[in-house]
Amino acid sequence: MSPDIKEAWSGPDKKDGAISILKPKDDALHIDMDVRGNAEWWYFDAKLENGYMVVGFFRAKHERTGKTGVEITVYTPSGEKIQNITNYSHAELIASKEYPDVKIGPNYVKVENFDQKLLTYEVFMEEEGYGFHLIFNSIVQGWIPGSGYTEFDKYGHFGWCVPIPRAKVEGYILVNGEKIAAKGIGYHDHNWLSFNLARFVKYWYWGRTYSETYTVIYAYIRCNKKMDNYPIKVLMVAENEDIIHSTGEFEFNDEKFIYSQSAGNSYPQKLVFKIENVLHLTLDVEEILDADNLLFEFNPLLRFLIKYLLRLKPGYFRLKSKFILEVAKGNKKIKDIGETLHEMVVLK
Repeated sequence: MSPDIKEAWSGPDKKDGAISILKPKDDALHIDMDVRGNAEWWYFDAKLENGYMVVGFFRAKHERTGKTGVEITVYTPSGEKIQNITNYSHAELIASKEYPDVKIGPNYVKVENFDQKLLTYEVFMEEEGYGFHLIFNSIVQGWIPGSGYTEFDKYGHFGWCVPIPRAKVEGYILVNGEKIAAKGIGYHDHNWLSFNLARFVKYWYWGRTYSETYTVIYAYIRCNKKMDNYPIKVLMVAENEDIIHSTGEFEFNDEKFIYSQSAGNSYPQKLVFKIENVLHLTLDVEEILDADNLLFEFNPLLRFLIKYLLRLKPGYFRLKSKFILEVAKGNKKIKDIGETLHEMVVLK
C-alpha cells in the first residue's frame, strides 16, 4: 500500500474555501520537550533600508541536532555574512503553550495584542555583540493553511503557520557591539514536527514575494520514495492586508540546475508557479547569498555516519532572484516586477 499523507486543507479539495483565523495557540509551543525526535522553531527576518538583512531563529529543539538555542545571522550591505549559533539547555527555554511568548536566555518574543487582525511582535535577539531589537507591525493578516498540520502516515506530522506574512519593522540592529537604527520590511513563521524530516523528504523550496499590492508565500516539499515522491504544495496570495487565496492546487516547475561545490548540491536557476486564470509567478536567480553543506552542524563522528552510512547529502541555499508576478483581477492582469529572497533545503 502507498503511504498515506493527509494535508491540512479545510477544502474543498486541496485548498481552503474559507480562510482560517489565526489563534494565539497556533504560534505557541506545540511539542513536548521530553519526547525524542520532535522539533520546533520560530523564524524571523527583516530586510532593512540601510542595506542590512537580519535572520533569527528561536529553536525549542533543533530539527537536526535536537538542541535548544538561537541562531542570529547578519548580512551586511557589502555581502558579508556574520552568523552566531548559541546553544542553551532545554531548561532555559521558557515558552507558553497558549500564547506566542518565548524566551531563550536573554532572547525573547512578545506579542502586544493577539485579538487584532494585524499583529504586533517585539523581538529581541543578542549574542556576542550581534543581534537586533525590532518591532514587527503586520500589514498582512496572519495565515495558517487549513489546520496547519500535514500528517505523514503513521510516522507523525509537520506543522506550519505564518503569523506575520509581511510587516513594517523598526528598531535597531547590533553589529560588532554597535547599535544601528533600522527600519524595513519583515516576516515571521513557525514550524513544528514530530519526526525527522530527513527520513521522508528529499528537498523543499520556500519563499515569498512582495509587490506594492500583493504578497505571495509558497512552499514546495518533495518527499522521497518512502512517501512515493509525493509533492506537498502550499501557496498563499494576499491583496493588501487580506488573504484571497490559500491553496495547494498550483503547477510548479524548477529548471536549469547548477551544481554548487559549497553546498554539495545543485540548485535551479528558475522557479515557476502557476494557477490557471489566477496567478503566474516566475523567479530567476541572480545571486547566491548562501550555499552551505549542512553536515557542518554535526560532530565529526556523526558527519561520517550521515555521509557514508546513511548516504545523506544535506545542503542549503539562500537565493536572490528577480520575480515577475501576474495576478488576474476581473478581466485585467496586474503585473509586478521586483527582487526577492528564497531558500532551498536538500536532505537527500
